[in-house]
Amino acid sequence: MMKAVRILFLGLAALAVSACGIYSFSGTSIKPDVKTITINYVEYKAMKVNPSLSNDLTEAIRNQFRRMTNLEQVELDGDLEITGQVTGYDVRASSVTAGDVAAMNRLTVTVKVDFTNRKYPEEDFTGKSFSAYADYESTTSLDAVESTLCAEIVDKIVEDIFNATVAQW
Repeated sequence: MMKAVRILFLGLAALAVSACGIYSFSGTSIKPDVKTITINYVEYKAMKVNPSLSNDLTEAIRNQFRRMTNLEQVELDGDLEITGQVTGYDVRASSVTAGDVAAMNRLTVTVKVDFTNRKYPEEDFTGKSFSAYADYESTTSLDAVESTLCAEIVDKIVEDIFNATVAQW
């Protein structure tokens, strides 16, 4: 009997905390009067071209917000708005062997994001840079691993953008 009362109490406490709208089990701190979000297409401004990265990044951000929030995604004038640009797409040696030959290469993607909160403008930020990388063997061509590396990098960047915008981490 006591075990059932404890379970009921914990369930009600969890419901009360999540129902207030400020805290959730997904880690967001979206206030209850924020209902919509506009996620604009992430433009590609980097020198080296990856034709699918902008689309992949835009869709990944939209999917993350669909999965982790109850916000309705709207085309224009959402309570929250995210605008971004891919500003860097670079490959460099990340480790060198004794003979000055690259043993590993690193693909780094940088995205600059503007975030607008129309209900709580004190949470806005402009030009915040998010960057992530993935390493690969120098004996492998970038073409052979690019899609896998980009998927890994996109996941990291999306998580960082999500945390910076609605989790305020």
